Amino acid sequence: MNKYLKHIIPSAILLLSSGITVSCVGDLDVTPIDPNVKPEVSAAALFNKCYANLGVAGNGGANGDCDIDGLDGGTTGFIRQMWNSNELTTDEAMCHWSDAGVEQFDYNTYDASHPMLNGYFARLTTGITYCNDYLAKESDYNAAMTAEIRFVRALEYYLLMDAFGNIPFAETLTTPTMKTRAEAYDWIVKELLAIEPALSAAQPKKSSDANYGRVDKAAAWMLLARLYLNAQVYTGTPQWAKAAEYAKKVMDSPYRLNTVGKNGWSAYQMLFMGDNGETDAAYESIFSVLQDGLTTTSWGTTTFLTASAFDDNMHANPHDASAVNGLSGQNWGGNRCRTDLLKRFFPNNDAPNLACTDMPAAAHDDRAIFDGKDRTLDNGKGVNGKFTDGFATAKFVNFKTDGSAGHDLTFSDADFFFFRKAEAYLIYAEATARSNGNRLTPDGIAAVNTLRARANAETKTSYTLSDLCDEWSREFYFEGIRRPTLIRFGRFGGDVNYNWSYKGGIKEGRNFPASKNIFAIPSAYVKGAIKQNPDY
Repeated sequence: MNKYLKHIIPSAILLLSSGITVSCVGDLDVTPIDPNVKPEVSAAALFNKCYANLGVAGNGGANGDCDIDGLDGGTTGFIRQMWNSNELTTDEAMCHWSDAGVEQFDYNTYDASHPMLNGYFARLTTGITYCNDYLAKESDYNAAMTAEIRFVRALEYYLLMDAFGNIPFAETLTTPTMKTRAEAYDWIVKELLAIEPALSAAQPKKSSDANYGRVDKAAAWMLLARLYLNAQVYTGTPQWAKAAEYAKKVMDSPYRLNTVGKNGWSAYQMLFMGDNGETDAAYESIFSVLQDGLTTTSWGTTTFLTASAFDDNMHANPHDASAVNGLSGQNWGGNRCRTDLLKRFFPNNDAPNLACTDMPAAAHDDRAIFDGKDRTLDNGKGVNGKFTDGFATAKFVNFKTDGSAGHDLTFSDADFFFFRKAEAYLIYAEATARSNGNRLTPDGIAAVNTLRARANAETKTSYTLSDLCDEWSREFYFEGIRRPTLIRFGRFGGDVNYNWSYKGGIKEGRNFPASKNIFAIPSAYVKGAIKQNPDY
């Protein structure tokens, strides 16, 4: 599957054999184990390692040593902790596991001791360290490669800033200073604008094409569009026109929505399957975190997204009624949907108790990939509940479009589409609406209808801004962007007129402080120039 990333693990092992390790106590530093060792590491190995940090826990893949000392490799997976922090804290997902930190996410009671936020913070700062190391040693090696690594670093700084607000910052292998959220935003924007000319032309690719999985100009445009869309949250000053401008660049690019289903799978479902890098679904992905069940394995990427959402009573393959999710024995029964997510597809609170293969037709929306068989809508009380408290989703699977499973039954082949072209349509619709007195423009309505038509959902002649917030959820639920979406719409922390089931820890939902719109910096990192966020 992964023509590009299949060499990441062997290349990354060169780092270990050369004596490089990572310090994860907040200094963003990389130093040799032995100061007398002068490691000679190829530019390709350092380059690959920067990308690999997004897809694997360490040099040995899923079952090898984790790059982050003292933490489990599976739970420090980049996508896993981005997902936990941005989904379990919202109106989309809940988990009943007793793992440390899960209930605090479910009920928005996280603090500076939260173990998963510690893992997320460490994963991002470790990745920034790898990028700084590459740029210190190999910035003159290849202009396009340097631009890509600067993009990866900017992406990680964006996620750090989005989650933690004021952040530690360093462009070199030095002790970091502290940047305010607005300062970090300004730096990221300037960095993306600076590297755009050196990135390769926007061009969709499949796994059989050269440079699949590497960023190009469209990735920079998409990240800029997302930054500008959230500029008012990050800086206090909106940038709606710029958000629309860069979203339109992506919309006009050669990347394209996947609109044709295959072998009984809908066009939407194909985006989340084990062969999504081999089918036309790949042309919608503007930046992918690549996975391969044999060569690029992780407990923290699409294996997690698939296994955590299934039990062995779910059967997601329309071609095989006995098959579960395309993985063998990886049915962990943890993450399921909050009642509020189902209401977006069944507004009368009448979601039927159907299997996931039948639910889209009942919802008249291909995106409603939910399993309600032998389930209740109510989620129960967190860790005291059970997996059948609440509907499940079969959105991510390891099946291929021919109905077969991936080529390894333990780890998923499905790539994670970090940026999809579909996001540009909703950014454009929202940004132009906010510049138009919060009324969607005709072009914005058309953009929303393009996505609804792809899902075989009813198109409409008008949408409110509240409708648009719901549409973000219908299109992108369980993809790790719900928390910043709710914050942008004024629906997360603070004295807001929006609750969801078990928000703040009670069934009917309740407000929690606005200070929880950003997370606490893990306590171990708060030292020197690094100060804790307010109210933690």
